[in-house]
Amino acid sequence: MSLAPGTSIGRYRIVAALGAGGMGEVYRALDTRLKREVALKVLPPELLADPDRKRRFLFEAQSAAALSHPRIATVYDADEADGVCYLAMELVAGAPLTERLRSGPVPASEALALAVEVGEGLACAHAKGIVHRDLKPANVLVDTGGHARLIDFGVAKLLEPGSDETTTDLATRAGHMVGTPAYMAPEQARGAAVDARADVFSFGLMLYELLTGLRPFDCGSWPDTVAAVLRDPVPPLAAGTSGLAGGAFFLLQRLLDRCLAKETSARPASIAEVLGDLETIRRLVEHGGTGAGAATTEQTSIVVLPFENLSPDPDNAFFADGLTEELIADLSKIRSLRVISRTSAMHYKGTTKPLPVIAQELSVRSVLEGSVRRAGNNLRITAQLIDAATDAHLWAEKYSGTLDDVFDLQERLSRRIVDALRIALTPEEDRALAARPIQDVRAYDAWLRASHEAWSLASGGFDRAFQHLNHALEIVGENALLHAGLGYYYAMAYDTGVSHDQATLAQAESHASRALALEPGLGQAHLAMGWVRYKRGDFSVALAMMRRAADQHRSIDAMMVAAFMLGAAGQVAEARRIAEAGIAADPLNQLSGFARGAVEFFDGRFDEAATWFKKYLDEVAPGSPILLWWLAQALAYAGRDAESRGLFEQVARLEVGLFSDLSALHCFAADGDRDGLRNALDANAGVQEAAKTDEWYPNVIAGCLAKAGDHEGAIDWLERAVNWGFCNHRFLTELSPFLTPLRGNPRFEALMDKAREHQRAFLAAF
Repeated sequence: MSLAPGTSIGRYRIVAALGAGGMGEVYRALDTRLKREVALKVLPPELLADPDRKRRFLFEAQSAAALSHPRIATVYDADEADGVCYLAMELVAGAPLTERLRSGPVPASEALALAVEVGEGLACAHAKGIVHRDLKPANVLVDTGGHARLIDFGVAKLLEPGSDETTTDLATRAGHMVGTPAYMAPEQARGAAVDARADVFSFGLMLYELLTGLRPFDCGSWPDTVAAVLRDPVPPLAAGTSGLAGGAFFLLQRLLDRCLAKETSARPASIAEVLGDLETIRRLVEHGGTGAGAATTEQTSIVVLPFENLSPDPDNAFFADGLTEELIADLSKIRSLRVISRTSAMHYKGTTKPLPVIAQELSVRSVLEGSVRRAGNNLRITAQLIDAATDAHLWAEKYSGTLDDVFDLQERLSRRIVDALRIALTPEEDRALAARPIQDVRAYDAWLRASHEAWSLASGGFDRAFQHLNHALEIVGENALLHAGLGYYYAMAYDTGVSHDQATLAQAESHASRALALEPGLGQAHLAMGWVRYKRGDFSVALAMMRRAADQHRSIDAMMVAAFMLGAAGQVAEARRIAEAGIAADPLNQLSGFARGAVEFFDGRFDEAATWFKKYLDEVAPGSPILLWWLAQALAYAGRDAESRGLFEQVARLEVGLFSDLSALHCFAADGDRDGLRNALDANAGVQEAAKTDEWYPNVIAGCLAKAGDHEGAIDWLERAVNWGFCNHRFLTELSPFLTPLRGNPRFEALMDKAREHQRAFLAAF
């Protein structure tokens, strides 16, 4: 059906055609009664005989007319006249968002501004129980002022309170797939019942297209597109997408991952939650935030400085440190708040630095400091929140009670901070702050003591931590957090070499498994099991668990391991993004600097890697064996032989186990002493054992052997590295100068084919 200019439909006279969609044609028309132009949408006559289609069209009018918001085009009228069903709506001067996308990706600032406006319109609709169900660029008009307006609730579903369906939802009930395949949610593609989270999925796809210019699921045919929606993951954003970098890039990728989750339960519960994250990202983009050094102090951000122990018994220092750590953990549950992590915060224990200096070093706006006095069963906490930019005290309060009140006192303090920073909590965040993972105060006391012992890394510290946690389990019975703590500390003991044996790894796995069985969504449990799977060589599962721990628990350890694993797998752009986000959250943690340097190392930027390692050696962890060893490696790979040789000799003299032994091997290689290298390697069972559960150590040994002229031995060890998970074939075939003599060797080339296969399998599983 096509209506000629001058045709009358009731009181409306057609002026010109505007376009057509799945539910009808749209015309510019004149309302002859009110003397204003409107957009008139009409249902084709051949479809009027279909009662369901007709009712669905009128249902669009009912849904859209209930909405009044600046980001939604207003519906004026709906009726049937002259054999035509029509819908009269506001005529928006502008063009569909699809026109803007014809010129390619949209710059980040513009894309985020449009996304926020679309989200605001959706939030209004969802508040009235209306789900759009066909959100896509074609249904977003961009007016002449550059602002977004939502249109076409033609397949919207009006939800009754407490019900997932309504009797008026005739053509869109479960079992009937409605919408545009390339933008629909998986549950929608299956014809299942939907709620507002289907719009969240479509919103994520539209935001992804704005930033990249790509439609992830547009496969041409309807069946192929639907299959892709149900089966395929959305590729991660490429580094530098739309000019994004650093913390903004990381937060946006994390938000997209959540919006585009296949399972509805893994998505944000509401578009309002998405808008909160988008506003944080917009502030970062506007102020040029690209990581720790460039993070804006305008972003809502805080560091919780170590609480001072004022208890008569100095042994209660663990309680002050524990309270600091628990407050950091509580505040880290709030996604719109950037919280400096434990390691960087503890760096200032006992410091006399002025608060503005600390805030500048950490790029935060707010500082919480306080003290704890514990005498017997009595407890007093004093805290003050300070705006570091102005040195103004936002508030200062005292909290008194007994140990039995510690959970309530901690929650009150966390909520007071949130109120002072004017942060609106989502329902999930509100519940998280009220949660009591360990109900008994005696068990909680044991939990704090265990953390203090493990993180001290003192002799016998892990054994004492295990004793405390097992005692806590005796008090409260089975508890997911306590089992997760045991799993993590056993994994720490294994990885740090304190107890590098299979029995320790088995204990870590047993407790992590129990924690996941008790509470499948617990971030600490995923962190512990991620370590175990990593050391078992199950890279894809380990990486998925580490990323979940990083997302849900803001675990810096998880971020750093994920960055290292991705670098070793050749995914350096993604690895760099995660490492930068880790630095923004924990800038004074030597692991942050290690991971950031390792990413550059795996990208062949050896001088840049050396800069990162040296920066953290100079500013954060002077004398750190791991940073010294990696700095020596970076210098060696950069061809700075004299500098690297001096550092390798220094680390070898430190007698710090594995790093000293590997440094000695480097020295033999630098001298071209093939026999000395082989003899030292054969005699060192510890190095050989460590290399069995790691993807990089056998690579190091291979490089040393190749440099010393033992090419066949080098390939033997490279095979162990590739089999264990090192599949960065670009590093092996192009970047590593140590492996140059091996290239062209048939065994080496066959192994590189294997590395490429492993990388493809890794990416497919990931």
